[in-house]
Amino acid sequence: MSQRMSDLLAVQAHRNFVGREDEIAALLSVLDPEGPRVLHVHGIAGIGKTALLDHFTRAARNRGATVINLDCRNVEPTEPGLLQALGEAMGGVYPDVETLFERLESIGGTMVLAFDTYEVFRLLDTWLRQVFVPDLPENVRVLFFARQRPLAAWHATPGWGWLLKSVPVKPLSGCEAAKLLTSLGVQPEATSVIVHATHGHPLALKLAAAAAREEPFTHWLPQAPLQHALEELTHIFLKDVEDTTTRQILEGAAITRRTTVSLLGALFPELVPHDGYERLRKLPFVDTTSDGLIIHDAVREAIASSLHASDPSRHLTYRRAAWHQLRAEAESASSGDLWRYTADMLYLIENPVVREAFFPSGTPQFSVEVAQPGDAQALTAIIRAHEGEEAAAAMVQWWRRMPPAFSVVRGADGEALGLCCKLRSDQVEPRWLLDDPVTREWCRHLRDKPMAGGELALFCRRWLSLDEGDSPSEAQAAVWLDLKRTYMELRPALRRVYLTARNLAAYAPVAQRLGIEVLAGREVSLDGNLYPSAVLDFGPASVDGWLAKLAANELGVHTELDLLDPEARELLLDNARVALTPLEFGVMQHLQASQGKAVSRTELLRDVWGTRYEGGSNVVDAVVRTLRRKLGARADRIETVSGVGYRLRPS
Repeated sequence: MSQRMSDLLAVQAHRNFVGREDEIAALLSVLDPEGPRVLHVHGIAGIGKTALLDHFTRAARNRGATVINLDCRNVEPTEPGLLQALGEAMGGVYPDVETLFERLESIGGTMVLAFDTYEVFRLLDTWLRQVFVPDLPENVRVLFFARQRPLAAWHATPGWGWLLKSVPVKPLSGCEAAKLLTSLGVQPEATSVIVHATHGHPLALKLAAAAAREEPFTHWLPQAPLQHALEELTHIFLKDVEDTTTRQILEGAAITRRTTVSLLGALFPELVPHDGYERLRKLPFVDTTSDGLIIHDAVREAIASSLHASDPSRHLTYRRAAWHQLRAEAESASSGDLWRYTADMLYLIENPVVREAFFPSGTPQFSVEVAQPGDAQALTAIIRAHEGEEAAAAMVQWWRRMPPAFSVVRGADGEALGLCCKLRSDQVEPRWLLDDPVTREWCRHLRDKPMAGGELALFCRRWLSLDEGDSPSEAQAAVWLDLKRTYMELRPALRRVYLTARNLAAYAPVAQRLGIEVLAGREVSLDGNLYPSAVLDFGPASVDGWLAKLAANELGVHTELDLLDPEARELLLDNARVALTPLEFGVMQHLQASQGKAVSRTELLRDVWGTRYEGGSNVVDAVVRTLRRKLGARADRIETVSGVGYRLRPS
């Protein structure tokens, strides 16, 4: 049977693997019945964690173990997303963890679940630590490969002890680095110079070996800290790539999270995309994954930032072309693939407020988890420290009625440093919402602007930090990250998020970028303090559509789904813009906000004209007629709903 190219590459990678005796021994210890059950393997970017995992996988399988490797970059960071990924890897469908665990136990022998690039799975870390890992069958071991060391909460969880082990991945020693360079074809006289300049960093060693091409090079090798050395080595390597087409393709691919044949076709319509894909795949810093090619982060960032500095116009052109292609593919993607396209579009956003919300780059300080009965005293103390008597009573009432709605922010020692109360519209008792003055206003807003059937609202009733209250803080940042996990869990049903904060003005810059709207006239006074409210409406396409639109706004692009420029108050028609009167804009804005849903003439009169006089429906019809004329070839986007009003039809 002939070997595939991927098989040959795996064999070559195994031959080039050097050193790591201590790390391999630690990994193999999980196969021992008395060994650790969970290993956190951590090290900086490019240090060789994935190569280490591949080497362990081969060794473990040779010892009879079953190993399932998951690249977390390709898995939706939600419980259903993980179950689906494991189901695909195991050739089955597992609707819940109990069914999955039964299957894992039935396989027999030692079963290893390995999570590579685990740092992007932060949204699911708490659930894995509290629910998934503790209940795994006896024969299952778990490996996490990440850039950061595990959260302190893993070590603080009672009962872990010897079951958990942290394994740091360090740079190669001088002898190991020299051995790797020899396997890559570097001449002996060049080895010592490269070893010194690259700090024993495997990716830097490979870049230096590829860039040298067996020529004198001592005059250009960087004498700099590792990150600068990686950037310089990347540029040196690119200069040595004489093929301008390959360099051009590499620059375009560097602005994407992953590279596919279809994306290359969109970025470079004048080239043959399959040829470009093969050119990329052969580069020493490009990994082949199940759904495309991924340029190593350290190299990708160096190339992308260099292009942004030298040719910002081309950098923007690439990002726009990628967005259009990803948006087109996402519209026909299955539910299982939708997250990949959402993550791809999210990667195109340079705004740190948005990217950090879903892909945090720093090392987490706090964990957020569901509050336990034993947290009652600590949570009550936090509430009473920052709330007056009326406001505190409302929050304590929610704790008594719905304890699972509360999350607690824990520090390194497990102490409660903050809290968050969030309620789902499909799970909370409606009369309880009316008992609370704040949530009562949210119910009134929902009554005035109802959601479509099947859509959900999330009520973020309050977040508080022990020291800062509801002002920006580390604890509040942890809460917001946990909220993003909830967003992902509830999509595509989640339509709106309601929230309140006495210090809402402190979040104004972030709120404007994310599309959060302050609800004027719905402030509530408790204990002499005002509690303003705000809402984030994701739109009919839920969280995925909202993220795609954030990317579109940053890139200055639109599709047929976005007919309206709200800032300019103009219609967006292909390459033309058409000005709107205030009434035309009001009607169009209302229809687009309720896209796909019938809007009555009475509702338009109330929200656009500010009147409840139902006899004025003729004026609504007149404005719709002028809108249709201005829409031209797209006039059929506004449909008449007999006996009701109008509906904006999705493209």
